[in-house]
Amino acid sequence: MIEVQNISKSFDGKLVLDDISATFHSGKINQIIGQSGSGKTVLMKSIIGLFRVDSGKILYDGRNLREMRMKEIKELRKEVGMLFQGSALFDSQTVLANVMFPLKMFSPMSVAEMTERAEFCLTRVDLKPQAFNLFPSEISGGMQKRVAIARAISLNPRYLFCDEPNSGLDPVTSILIDRLIEEITQEFDITTIVNTHDMNSIMEIGANIILINKGKKAWEGSKDTIFSSDNEALNDFVFASELFKNVKKTQLKNNS
Repeated sequence: MIEVQNISKSFDGKLVLDDISATFHSGKINQIIGQSGSGKTVLMKSIIGLFRVDSGKILYDGRNLREMRMKEIKELRKEVGMLFQGSALFDSQTVLANVMFPLKMFSPMSVAEMTERAEFCLTRVDLKPQAFNLFPSEISGGMQKRVAIARAISLNPRYLFCDEPNSGLDPVTSILIDRLIEEITQEFDITTIVNTHDMNSIMEIGANIILINKGKKAWEGSKDTIFSSDNEALNDFVFASELFKNVKKTQLKNNS
């Protein structure tokens, strides 16, 4: 579990995060949503520790990130997996080598043990052995995303951060990636935080959703409570298109 308590962050005197508190649960998909410029990316980067907040607490299962020494932060990094937007695979390395990279950096495993662990992770994300020795340019975007997920879980993390995991994917592949992240989160009881604006993803796997609007937490709920909410900021964001406005009308009519 990760908790943020009353955190604020400014850049050059401009307040970007304003007294935000939230709890991100283990074994669930926790999503941060909001319009571009709302502060959701700054929030995620602050939780990870890429930005140092001005005030408040960031607790990793009770451990305050802001009070950690550098050695403690380095140890915490070993418990964190990161799925970058666009996958961020190394073009010059094979699929297998990409997944082994964090293990070489942070693990005392032998080469044989690292290979076994990497192959397990690749198999878990439903990649076949014939893809292991291919290069990223030789596989599809969806497969690249699976490799990136395998790399993110290679160190068996307690915490997983996903930045726009569906970016650049077609709708069908996006749903498959969403379900894969959800399965892994539940299977390994990971605290997963997803930064997204993908409405299909929000409706499919959003177990715990935080809406950031103009630097403040404007709403908190789940995919099951979105349709019944009368929160103006939420409705302006989620139901901006005519399609989703009609979906909400139909849902409310069916529930009445």
